[in-house]
Amino acid sequence: MTDHEHSAEISTLNTLIATTIDSITGYENSAKDIESERFREIFRQRADERQQVVEQLRSEVRRLGGNPEDDGSFMGKTHQRFEDLKSAVTGGDDKSIINEVERGEDYLKEKFETALNSDTLTGEARSVVERCYQSVRQGHDQISQLKHGMETHA
Repeated sequence: MTDHEHSAEISTLNTLIATTIDSITGYENSAKDIESERFREIFRQRADERQQVVEQLRSEVRRLGGNPEDDGSFMGKTHQRFEDLKSAVTGGDDKSIINEVERGEDYLKEKFETALNSDTLTGEARSVVERCYQSVRQGHDQISQLKHGMETHA
């Protein structure tokens, strides 16, 4: 197959890479801002796991003959600026940081689900995204549990 025949797959994979990079940035920033050492460690672990997801997706883009994305998405950058402003204004307590991290997790999980439900991924590319999605879903579920645990203890 030529590069052109893989262009839809490469585009989909690069979108997932950019969104996952946004997730890494979100976790790294949240780890800096959060008071709880336990949450800080969880955020760092998730950032490391997301970096592995990015590398797997980049490897697949290269295998397909494409140039892997190396930056986050425009929307991610915009979202980050808004979060910086909001954090400066509100003081960013642990609960609000967890809420924002969960919103990011929801968005990332949705992006992966959309990719998997589309017809653009086939063969090995689909297998790679399915494996990466398992990590994304575990992260989403963990943060969701943290958020709901905070609500019951509040």
